Amino acid sequence: MDKEKEPSLEKIRELGVVHLERKAVASPAVTKLLDRRTQLDIATGVLATFAQRDKDSKKRGKMEGPKFQGDLTSHVVALSDRRKKLMDYMFNHQREIHNFEKWGEFEPNDFKEVVNSGVNMYLYDISQASFEKNVTDARVIILNTDKKNRSVRLLAFDEIPNETPVPVPDRPLSVVVERNHIRKAEMDKIEEELTILTHPDMKKKLDEERKTAMTELEFETARAGMEVIDESVANSSSSVSWISGYVPASDMGVIKRAASENGWAFCADDPAPDDDDVPTKIKHNKITQLLSPLTDFLEMSPGYREVDVSIWFLLFFTLFFGMIFGDAGYGTLLFLLSLFCIAKTAKKGVPVIFRFLCLMSVSNLCWGVLTGSWFGFDIANLPPILQNISLPLIVGTSDASGWLASYNASNFWIQSGIVTAIPTVEAMNKSIDSNLMWFCFTIALTHLGIAHIGGVIRNRKSLRVLAEVGQLCMLLGMYFVVLSLVVFNTGFGGVEMWQYGCLAGGFLLVFVFGNYEGSLVKSILTSCANILTNVLGITNVFSDIMSYIRLWAVGLAGASIASTVDAFAGGMLGHFIFFIFGIALLIFGHGFNMVLNVLSVLVHGVRLNTLEFSSHVGLTWSGFAYKPFAKR
Repeated sequence: MDKEKEPSLEKIRELGVVHLERKAVASPAVTKLLDRRTQLDIATGVLATFAQRDKDSKKRGKMEGPKFQGDLTSHVVALSDRRKKLMDYMFNHQREIHNFEKWGEFEPNDFKEVVNSGVNMYLYDISQASFEKNVTDARVIILNTDKKNRSVRLLAFDEIPNETPVPVPDRPLSVVVERNHIRKAEMDKIEEELTILTHPDMKKKLDEERKTAMTELEFETARAGMEVIDESVANSSSSVSWISGYVPASDMGVIKRAASENGWAFCADDPAPDDDDVPTKIKHNKITQLLSPLTDFLEMSPGYREVDVSIWFLLFFTLFFGMIFGDAGYGTLLFLLSLFCIAKTAKKGVPVIFRFLCLMSVSNLCWGVLTGSWFGFDIANLPPILQNISLPLIVGTSDASGWLASYNASNFWIQSGIVTAIPTVEAMNKSIDSNLMWFCFTIALTHLGIAHIGGVIRNRKSLRVLAEVGQLCMLLGMYFVVLSLVVFNTGFGGVEMWQYGCLAGGFLLVFVFGNYEGSLVKSILTSCANILTNVLGITNVFSDIMSYIRLWAVGLAGASIASTVDAFAGGMLGHFIFFIFGIALLIFGHGFNMVLNVLSVLVHGVRLNTLEFSSHVGLTWSGFAYKPFAKR
C-alpha cells in the first residue's frame, strides 16, 4: 500500500539483495539531497586544499580537534564563498590602486565639484612624443614625468587632440588602500580558521555527514522511483506503490520469504533477452578475488551475458606486471611493503589490495631474477649467485645451445606430423632482444589462443565452432609470419607454405561460419556483405599479435631509466661532497621510475587484457556492477 511504502523500503534495504532498476527521478527531497552532496564535495575539496598548504598538519593532527558545533559543511562552504568574494574585491582594489597610485592622493569629489562649477579640467597620461606634438597651445599643468616609460601626466584645462582623458576615480586612493587592508585581514582570518578545520577530527565528521547524506539520497531516490497505481485502478481504499529491480537467483528465497511475511505482492521472472540494464554479479573464488581491487578501481565489469574471464585476466596480468616492472630490486621493495601491510592488518582481516600487491610483487621479483635486473645494475657487476640464478636465454650470460640442443630444429619443421615451432639455436643466440620478442609473441599466441579455445568450448554444439577453429588457424599462421618478419628478419620468404595454408584455411572457415546462426546460406551472405571487414580481420590478427611487443619495449624503457639513474648517481657516490646528492638522486630517480612503471602497467597490462584478448573473446566490458539497495 502507498501509505506503507517507506517502512517497506526500509525492510527491502535491510534485506540487501535487490539492485533497483535505474530510473530518472525528480523530487524536492532528492534535489535537496543532491545539493547537500554538492556542498559536501565542495567542503571536502576546500579542506583538502588547505590541508596540503598547512606546514604544521602533522603537529596539528596530534592535538585535540577544534570544538565545533553546528553544520560543519555549511560553515566551510560559507567561509569558502566569503573568501572568494574577498579575493574578487581585493583583485579589483589592486587594479584600482595600480591605475591611480601614480596620480597621488587627492579628493575626487573636489575635482568633480570644480568641473561641475564650469571649469574644464582633464587628467591625461600621454607619451612624451604625443606631448611634444599635440600639446602646443593647450593650457596644462605637468604633474610628473615618467622617464622610464617616457610618459607625461597632465592636468589640462583644454582637451588635447587625439588623446583620451583618464577617468576620475570614485574615491580617494587612501580609502581604497584602507579597504584593501581590512579585507586582507578578514581573508587571513578565514584562511586561519579553514586551516584549523583541516584537523582529522573534522575530516572524520565530514565523512560521516557524507555517508549519512548518501544513504538518505539512495533511499529518497528509491522512494521517488516507485510507481503508483491510482485507487480507481487498484479498486481499493488507497493507492498501491510498486518497485522493480534485479535479484541474484541464489537470493530469490530471501525476497519470497520477505514478501510473504510483509504481505507484499511479488512477481519475478528471468531477464528478457533484449534487457540491457541487467547488472553483473561476479562470483569470485579466493584466487579471482585478488583481481577485484583492479577492476573496482577501473570500474570495469563484463556485461550480464558476457563471459567471465577473471582467472585468465588475473593470470596474464600478473605476468604482464612482472615483465613491465621487470626489476627484482623493485619487486623486493614491493614484496616487503605488502608483507608489512599484511602483518599490520592480519588481526582485523587483510584487505584484498594487500594480497593483490603481494602477488604482483612476487611476479616482478621472479621476472627480475630471471632477467638479472636489480635496480638497473649491469649483470656483470652483480654477485655470482644472482648471475647464476638468471636465465641465460634472456640475459646472455652464457651460451643457450645446451638449452636448445635437443630440438635440433632449423627454422620450422613438420616432424612425424607434429609441428615443431622452436627456432634454431643460432637464431635464439643472435640477440637477447630477439629472444624476448619471441617470448612476447609466444605469449600473444597463447593468450589469444585461449580466447578462441574458450569459443570452441562455448560453441561446441553449433557450426559456429568452425569459425573459432578458423581463428585459431589464422593466429597460428600469423604467429609464424610475425616471427619471420620481426624476430628472424627472413621476410616472407622464411614463411613455410603450411603456415600460409593456416592463414588461408582459417580465413575461409571464419568467412563461411563466422556469422552462422542456424542458416549457412545467411552466414555466407552476411560475410559477403561485410567482405571488407572480413579481409581486414587478417590485418587485425597481425596487429593484435604485434601489440604484445609492448611488453618487451616498455620493460626495456624502464630498465634504461634505471641504468641511467645509476650512471648519473654513480659518479657522485665517489665524491664525499656529492655523496648526499647521489643518494638523493638514486631515491628520486628509482622512485620516479616505479611510478612510471605503475602507470605503464595500468595502460599496457590492462590494455592487452581488455582490448586484444577481450576482442577475441567477444567481451566488451559494457556491463555495470551489481550494487544492491542496502545499508552501507
